[in-house]
Amino acid sequence: MKLFAHPGASSFSVHVLLRETELPFDLEIVNVTEKTRAFGGDYREINSRGMVPALELEDGTVLTENLVIAQYLCDTAGRIDLMPAPGTRERFEVMEWQSFIAAELHKGTSPLFWPLDEDAKSFVRNRISSKYRVVDDALSRKPYLTGSHFTAADAYLFPILSWALFFKFDLSDFPNIKDFLRRVGKRPSVVAALAAEGPGLISILRDEPLATTHLSSDTSVALQA
Repeated sequence: MKLFAHPGASSFSVHVLLRETELPFDLEIVNVTEKTRAFGGDYREINSRGMVPALELEDGTVLTENLVIAQYLCDTAGRIDLMPAPGTRERFEVMEWQSFIAAELHKGTSPLFWPLDEDAKSFVRNRISSKYRVVDDALSRKPYLTGSHFTAADAYLFPILSWALFFKFDLSDFPNIKDFLRRVGKRPSVVAALAAEGPGLISILRDEPLATTHLSSDTSVALQA
């Protein structure tokens, strides 16, 4: 298989799943803005829509769209931890979150990549903040969107939420989102994918340093930010 990706775009979620499943693949970095391949060819010859991700299978078939590729990879690898078995309530829950991320977060944030005036940017940021609240509330009850373990929905959520760092959102009102970004940012699959893609739209939110307040000459307390 070959994954066509743009550094830090939503295709990052597929890249992470490929590394989580340990399925063999090649990676080609494309410029989705210019629609050019790594060697300068026209990327639209691979995906006529000119978007990422695109996954070229061994028989030459090309799959597109994050949600479809995620299901294909997880089912192919038999990873029901990442994508629960077809027909189960757990699978529909993962798919529900994937749809929310695609429709509300991914497409809701995308206008910030456009040359908008400040009023328009402020409007977009306010709308996105209301969607962040939904996610932050969900993550207040569990470490990942659907429970105690990482799924394809979390793989998709990570790059889209990480764009908040790229656009310098103030996440101080969303502590659970910050914890999620730190937690997922430490996964070996994420670290490896980021290293392979190179500089892009994603940065890792590091653990905040402990602040120490001295109570006396021999007593101190460490406060976690």
